[in-house]
Amino acid sequence: MKQYLDLLETILEKGTKKEDRTGTGTISMFGHQMRFDLSEGFPMVTTKKLHLKSIIYELLWFLNGDTNLQYLAKNNVHIWDDWPYRRYKNSADFKGETIREFSQKVAIDDSFAEKWGELGPVYGKQWRDFSGVDQITWVVEQIKYLQENKESPYGRRLIVSAWNPPEVEEMAKAGLPPCHTLFQFYVNDGKLSCQLYQRSADVFLGVPFNIASYALLTMMIAQVTGLEAGDFVHTFGDVHIYLNHLDQVKEQLSRTPFTLPTMKINPEVKGIFDFKYEDFEVTGYQSHPHIKGDVAV
Repeated sequence: MKQYLDLLETILEKGTKKEDRTGTGTISMFGHQMRFDLSEGFPMVTTKKLHLKSIIYELLWFLNGDTNLQYLAKNNVHIWDDWPYRRYKNSADFKGETIREFSQKVAIDDSFAEKWGELGPVYGKQWRDFSGVDQITWVVEQIKYLQENKESPYGRRLIVSAWNPPEVEEMAKAGLPPCHTLFQFYVNDGKLSCQLYQRSADVFLGVPFNIASYALLTMMIAQVTGLEAGDFVHTFGDVHIYLNHLDQVKEQLSRTPFTLPTMKINPEVKGIFDFKYEDFEVTGYQSHPHIKGDVAV
């Protein structure tokens, strides 16, 4: 994962201090790109341990079109807890629960989850119902059509967008407007590549998850369309390190990366919405210990 470590170093060397919405402050720069050849291994950061379970369940949650925290809470995934918990904590319903107690309540209490676990029309809604369009179904069918009709050189419209301007404010009320805003697929020589445009990127906490998630999505869509996985290209707008993550970043940069692991996907799955958590297995993942960092909300 030299590309990721190089990005951390570039921001520290060339970025500028900048205030941000959360009040935490960042070292920020605008515009960067990384490329990962998925035939060289699954791009999981090895200089700190990643929680692959959270990455897989979040991706399945997006693909299901779900926007409620309950599915994640039931599977003990907590990467989205901070935003709805903040909203709940500022309400008259708050009874002093910790964030973990809040998540447990979302998991078991349907009425509580309906009121406080809903994140608004975020990724799952936009991927599966963007003004009535199921973008994931469309893009998979379009990739198949291009292959069947030998038209792959002309497939320049294979785009999924999570940025829906009329609904951005509604997303912001419950959580965040989409940070990873748009992705495009590209078919060439029997391989499927994907490029993500990310408008805002928390490089220490968020980006390692984003890399692994979109690499996995590329592999899944390649499998169900009869292609091999090609490259994952990660393009950024505002790419930043929060000021309360500087020590963690320096610790990470002091560590020597390990060889990338391999992602195995159940070859029997032929439909993009048929994948289950048990269909994925990472082998050979060796990493340095986890490094904790607070989420800026």
